[in-house]
Amino acid sequence: MLWRRIDRKRDRECYILDYECHKPTDDRKLDTECSGQVIRRNKNLGLNEYKFLLRAIVSSGIGEQTYGPRIIFNGQEENPTLQDLISEMEEFFHDSIGKLLARSGIAPKEIDVLVVNVSMQSVVPSLPAMIINHYKLREDVKVFNLTGMGCSASLISVNIVQNIFKTYKNAYALVVTSESLSPNWYAGSDRSMILANCLFRSGGCAMLLTNKRALKHRAMLKLKCLVRTHHGAIDESYDCCHQREDDQGRSGFHLDKSLPKVATRALVDNLREITPKILPVRELLRFMVVSFIRKYWSHRSTKGAGSSPKPAINFKTGVDHFCIHTGGKAVIDGIGVSLDLTEHDLEPARMTLHRFGNTSASSLWYVLGYMEAKRRLKKGDRVLMISFGAGFKCNSCLWEVLRDLGDAGNAWTDCIDSYPPNSLTNPFLEKYGWINNEDDPSTFAFPSPS
Repeated sequence: MLWRRIDRKRDRECYILDYECHKPTDDRKLDTECSGQVIRRNKNLGLNEYKFLLRAIVSSGIGEQTYGPRIIFNGQEENPTLQDLISEMEEFFHDSIGKLLARSGIAPKEIDVLVVNVSMQSVVPSLPAMIINHYKLREDVKVFNLTGMGCSASLISVNIVQNIFKTYKNAYALVVTSESLSPNWYAGSDRSMILANCLFRSGGCAMLLTNKRALKHRAMLKLKCLVRTHHGAIDESYDCCHQREDDQGRSGFHLDKSLPKVATRALVDNLREITPKILPVRELLRFMVVSFIRKYWSHRSTKGAGSSPKPAINFKTGVDHFCIHTGGKAVIDGIGVSLDLTEHDLEPARMTLHRFGNTSASSLWYVLGYMEAKRRLKKGDRVLMISFGAGFKCNSCLWEVLRDLGDAGNAWTDCIDSYPPNSLTNPFLEKYGWINNEDDPSTFAFPSPS
């Protein structure tokens, strides 16, 4: 009985066999010139909005080679159609899933579970149905379609697969994560909603997971633990990220000023739960002893606890690499301060933000792809993923690297040698800095392009 229990547990492991990050075609790159044309087309913007956009873009950490939806290159961002959404998703599905299945040697008929998360759009037939129809999956495939989960949705999808693997033996799961920007590009003047245009970019990732112990030698990563934190019961957390309409009825994604505080609160609660699961006992004991000594002396000292530094947990005692959601430069900086990380630890997230922007739930896998392309991931290493999402949610998980990674190509292959660049400064300020010298909004007019 004891052996059977141990044996069953081995069949419940969750392995990543392979993953494929989507790299759109070069004609969808949003460089400075193209971004300026999109902004000029928006007749609802004035001088003050231009100045705000300039500050936001310059400080965003986003570079010249991110990708946008095709509708903004066709000048149709104010009038998106249903076909724009379908075409955007089909381009991603056919590219990433096709490459993933071909490289892994897994036939579509072998897929037992399909989980798709695209937060800000739902169509009929569903997006999973599009995949099933195109790749001709089996009629008994288990299908899960997630919407509205925000940037933390990919770890929620992994958690669903993890739980399914506890019941079904020798199964394959296909997880597809992306975001649809075509119908969600904001064309108004509300600053809290314009900000999303500066950060979100096109991307996606397809992952192949299994619990087959016979394939452990082929697997890249093994899931050690996963923790989900949801603060939806707190009104401030619930309201900080919202899809809504502005005063003129234009829909967009609202980002509130309270977002940094809300994210910090969710991160603290999430780390409080996952820390005992991922760090060695000696580090937990050290932290407890140091905290007790500091508290003891604070009562005896007339200066109080403020005279000594607050004790901090050293996450590097149990984690080798940090996959941080590329929600923006401020998000990366904030997590770096909270976890006492070095620039080397933050480099994958910063470079991903610069090269691909915030690709929503799929951004974690671009960060992982950077580490792989740089050959940082060695057998036995432990990778901590941290993501945030509307609601408000903070999800995290720990992976164990099962073999040295870096031999296979990925979305970073053609540009990894140029990263990190000498400077992450984008040319927006150099090209459009003259806007800050303008003073009169009533007489301001954007000059016609030469």
